[in-house]
Amino acid sequence: MGFFNKLKTALNTSKAEEDAIDSSYTESIINEIENIPFALSGSNVMYAGLSELAGYHYFNTVIVGTFNIKTHKGAQLKMVGDDFELKLNSDMVELESDFSNTSNRSITKIDFEINENDLPKIAKSKIKSLELSAKKEQVIFSIIDIEKIKEEE
Repeated sequence: MGFFNKLKTALNTSKAEEDAIDSSYTESIINEIENIPFALSGSNVMYAGLSELAGYHYFNTVIVGTFNIKTHKGAQLKMVGDDFELKLNSDMVELESDFSNTSNRSITKIDFEINENDLPKIAKSKIKSLELSAKKEQVIFSIIDIEKIKEEE
């Protein structure tokens, strides 16, 4: 039994250290980019906003961090809110992350098509989480409130 307790302790310690590394990694991304982040995962920061072009509506995202993808099959974004679940498809099927010259980061720009009727749902206050899926990659983001974080500091 002693071996299993030591193994469990070692795993818990490494998990705590990993969380601290991820936290400082994402914090440095947030501090170095002037825009306000929309959502956060363990090692990625999502910046997002809405746009319209020729009557079509898009949810534009930029993911900065460890998420790195090259695919010809597009991406999907699932938004989960209090009383809704919305699935969006990328407007392009060919996607490729760009490597940033900043320490080991990728930048991935993905625009998702959105129906005009669903626009009112896309408010930070209404979304609980975002799930980005592309190829075999899956990243779950939590919505962050920068004002609340600044108040806590």
